Amino acid sequence: MLAGMISSVRQQLIERLADGEFHSGSELATELVLSRTAVHNHIEALSGYGLEIYRVKGKGYRLAAPLSLLDAEQLLLGRSVPLHLFWQLDSTNAFLMARRERCHSGEACLAEMQTAGRGRRGRPWVSPLACHLYLSYFWRLEQGMGAVGGLSLAVGVMLAQALERCGYADIELKWPNDLYLQGRKLGGILIEMQGQIGEPCDLVIGCGINVAMPASMADLIDQPWADLQGDSAERVDRTALAQEVLAALATGMQQFEQQGLAPFIAAWGARDRFRDQAVTLLMGEREIQGVARGIDPQGNLQLELASGQIKAFGGGELSLRPQWQN
Repeated sequence: MLAGMISSVRQQLIERLADGEFHSGSELATELVLSRTAVHNHIEALSGYGLEIYRVKGKGYRLAAPLSLLDAEQLLLGRSVPLHLFWQLDSTNAFLMARRERCHSGEACLAEMQTAGRGRRGRPWVSPLACHLYLSYFWRLEQGMGAVGGLSLAVGVMLAQALERCGYADIELKWPNDLYLQGRKLGGILIEMQGQIGEPCDLVIGCGINVAMPASMADLIDQPWADLQGDSAERVDRTALAQEVLAALATGMQQFEQQGLAPFIAAWGARDRFRDQAVTLLMGEREIQGVARGIDPQGNLQLELASGQIKAFGGGELSLRPQWQN
């Protein structure tokens, strides 16, 4: 069973309701050794985790859709470095950052739910329980902070390839750290680092991928979004997805450490969502408009300005938007 802050009773309720079938209040009360009133109160609390629960008189309770809970046994099988699994965390990135001095390259953290998930520039990341993939991965880059350039692009390629191996075609990438599906945002990457010049750099690579967005959470997102579930009747296996992502990061980070961004550039360009499109680059209060012309060998965005000049822009506080969103 996964560790975490959700009470053991609620964990058991979630595990029983995960099949998407009806379970009567009396059945649940007997199994969990609770009163029916206590079951009802715990069910009410589960709604606060982003779960949609139907209540039908004479039938009981069921989820609006089945859940694919993380399988700890499968995820831990064959691993030689620690993998931390939680029911609930504030942030998987924050967990690894707090213990980075004790971490080994390849160490990872997953959670069924985040209470303070973060995206780039401190934006909140909507993280309902057992609906998406919340995964962070630690790597100690021996070359130091000077070798980190372009890492978010390389990780984007790693994740896209993992998703493609799971059967999801047409994954696209947006500079510098987003994944797109069918023209809408599917996931994001948040890389945090700690280190000093001349020393190895500790990296925590946060990966958030939308798997099955609950209708109750959709209104909290301020841009067009996609999820892997889509209109498919077959439930997405989040454990299999996590395994593919972990495998892709393990192989990809070794390659990045040895060769940098170079082996990922062509693969990134083949998935460039906004290549040759009119875009607006946000630099604080400043806006720069132009046509996106891909990336350079350092991973900088190449933007063709109105003058015809092609200028390269680095990461940091830059934010790319299609011009129709402005």
